[in-house]
Amino acid sequence: MKTIAVLGTLDSKGEEHAYVAELIRNRGHRPLLIDVGTGSEPTVRPDVSRYEVAAADGLDLEEIMSRQDRGECVTAMSQAAPKLISMLHKAGQIDGVISLGGGGGTAIATAAMRALPIGFPKLMVSTLAAGNTAHYLGTSDITMMPSIADVAGLNRLSETIFARAAGAICGMVEVEIPPTSSRPIIVASMFGNTTACVTEAKRVLEENGYEVLIFAATGAGGKSMEAVIESGVAVGVLDITTTEWADELCGGTLNAGPTRMDAAARAGIPVVIVPGCLDMVNFGERASVPAKYEGRNFYIHNPQVTLMRTTPEECAELGRIIAEKANACAEGLCEILIPEKAISVISAEGQPFHDPAADAALFEAIEKHANVTVRIYDGEINNPLFARACAERLLTLLA
Repeated sequence: MKTIAVLGTLDSKGEEHAYVAELIRNRGHRPLLIDVGTGSEPTVRPDVSRYEVAAADGLDLEEIMSRQDRGECVTAMSQAAPKLISMLHKAGQIDGVISLGGGGGTAIATAAMRALPIGFPKLMVSTLAAGNTAHYLGTSDITMMPSIADVAGLNRLSETIFARAAGAICGMVEVEIPPTSSRPIIVASMFGNTTACVTEAKRVLEENGYEVLIFAATGAGGKSMEAVIESGVAVGVLDITTTEWADELCGGTLNAGPTRMDAAARAGIPVVIVPGCLDMVNFGERASVPAKYEGRNFYIHNPQVTLMRTTPEECAELGRIIAEKANACAEGLCEILIPEKAISVISAEGQPFHDPAADAALFEAIEKHANVTVRIYDGEINNPLFARACAERLLTLLA
């Protein structure tokens, strides 16, 4: 029998959570009803009261609720619920977690879910699941399911959705995870424009006994890669696709924040850095590009993605940033490799983003500011020889 935490605001959503709890029980598992409500008394009896949740973070819930400030109450529970859920997980008392909610409930429950490790079953049925969920997910693997209608009582539609959700979380806790590899882990960053390079480098690294986890350099992917490095499971980093810094600098849609490329230095593990795809900034459809960029060199990747070529001035700044990130690594644990002929498929000669002046500004800035070894290769980023060079340099640093 598995125990599944059913986390929710049981003052306003008690009926719905009790319904899911009963479905879980009917599947042969034990539901653990946890109340994170802060309004009226819960409409169903919880297994863990709101006061016990608050106590996990040392909060005086009575005092907080007496001020009748909903925002303060949601914030308090968003701080306390992760502590409680984490304690239950570490004690081996829960095997999965599910919640149903609107804005407040989703904020509280997903905060709790983000405290759980990747791979732990977590399902959020939310009125907000069809919109931008990035701030609810963070770098976690929360499964978000649209509630379709509001989470406001039981009816033929909500009962169907909630029943499917209950089945989903039960299926997650029931599945047997296949045995995992014991090989040391290397993480790598990849984009469509660097796929050939990363694929070949991965092959070389795997032939040498490593497991390679690849992360898409899409903002969320870069954040996830940094989180995995921070977790301590990786022994090395192949950061071939540093393009998220172009989006961070120019306001693109795939930025990973200012701490991108910091984790490897803090972890003290070897890293090979390549200025992959720093020729491009990602925006949405063409009409979404900020007006200040009119007149620039654009490439329509698809109807939903517009790429903008970085200028020599932007490339010089990107080169400085990349170099300074590399400089933060311990001595002898980082190298920068530069494919001089192209840093993406579309920056090669004859391609729409071919701009020798911009590339030169990037490379010169890296060489000027870097205190680590910088190696220049006479080739394009997706040349198999360059890919193998990246893998071999990382293997040397790992030795």
